[in-house]
Amino acid sequence: MPAGTVLVDTGPLVAILNRNDRHHTACVEALRLLNEPPVTVWPVVTEAMYLLSFSIQAQQALLDFFTRGAVRLASLTADDIPRIRDLIGKYGDLPMDLADAALVAVAEREGSETILTLDQRDFRVYAPAHVPALTLLPAGLDPP
Repeated sequence: MPAGTVLVDTGPLVAILNRNDRHHTACVEALRLLNEPPVTVWPVVTEAMYLLSFSIQAQQALLDFFTRGAVRLASLTADDIPRIRDLIGKYGDLPMDLADAALVAVAEREGSETILTLDQRDFRVYAPAHVPALTLLPAGLDPP
């Protein structure tokens, strides 16, 4: 699997916790192959908690990922807001949401080159400042 920190977006977190999700198996397998726990940001957690609101058990399992260290949280500070704002403006035609902008900002700040996402259509468009494009996992997904 890729060296360095792998970021994780909302979709895979939800898919991993929902066995009925059509991407469940691909996301579980991608997570299993990582060399270290993936990293995410609070806006992603907020989105995932909302999407998992059908099941208190799934929401609790998501939070357990963090207490067990299966997923780590990257900090966001006021210093990240100008870059997040710029990214949301740059990709306003998609539009880019807060979670995606925060992930791209953290990728740039930390030098991350890989993201586990089901939103591959948008992440194929985003061009972080530090690499021409992010490597997207799970591989082989078609954009919606």
